[in-house]
Amino acid sequence: MYPNIQAYDRGVMFNPDGRLFQVEYAKEAVRRGGVAIGMVTKTGVTFVAHKNIDEPLAVLSSMQKVFRIDSHIGAVYSGYVADGLHIIDTTRSSAQSHRMIYNEVKSVEAIAKELSSYMLQATFYGGVRPYGVSLLLGGIDTEKRLFEVGPDAALLGYKADAIGSGKKVATEMLLKEYKDGMSTDESLQLGIKILTKINEGKLQSDHVDIGYIEEKAEFVILSQQEIAKYF
Repeated sequence: MYPNIQAYDRGVMFNPDGRLFQVEYAKEAVRRGGVAIGMVTKTGVTFVAHKNIDEPLAVLSSMQKVFRIDSHIGAVYSGYVADGLHIIDTTRSSAQSHRMIYNEVKSVEAIAKELSSYMLQATFYGGVRPYGVSLLLGGIDTEKRLFEVGPDAALLGYKADAIGSGKKVATEMLLKEYKDGMSTDESLQLGIKILTKINEGKLQSDHVDIGYIEEKAEFVILSQQEIAKYF
């Protein structure tokens, strides 16, 4: 036991064991969020996300989990909603500013690295808490790419990945059933299967968001009518 151990809870500073408690708490916020899945397919990248809303009178269409960042890239978040929406807006602004200044799209990797750097700033200073959100960003530039950025600003590329409350189950199923070269439809069906497993067979189509991008096409978000076809 270290003296004044609570001091390490009051700001973002390393404790003697090399831990950042505020970052760990932010990761816990992500683990309480709805599960979201991203997969690289033969022709692009797909996202499937669960809207974990319990409010019986809520308008589910007012909650969005999958977002278009630019024509060639999409994103999904899990964790604290306000943080997620703020990070999405910040990422969009970065992509659009680059397009307007240079008349070209910004690469998926460059956007992911800039997002990682932005989230890192929230782990440097007292009085500023880390963002309680993880994001999956995916798209196509010179190749198909998928990245995860977490509250600790760690950046890592994936073939398939999951974030949120069902990450463990989702990762286990991805390890067993995800395959290189899957089609868009096959990956979306796998994503729905994983969400159904996590929700013990009680998944409804209006609690799901889906988006994807394919080669020579722009990122699209499916309507609820289109999502219902996968159920």
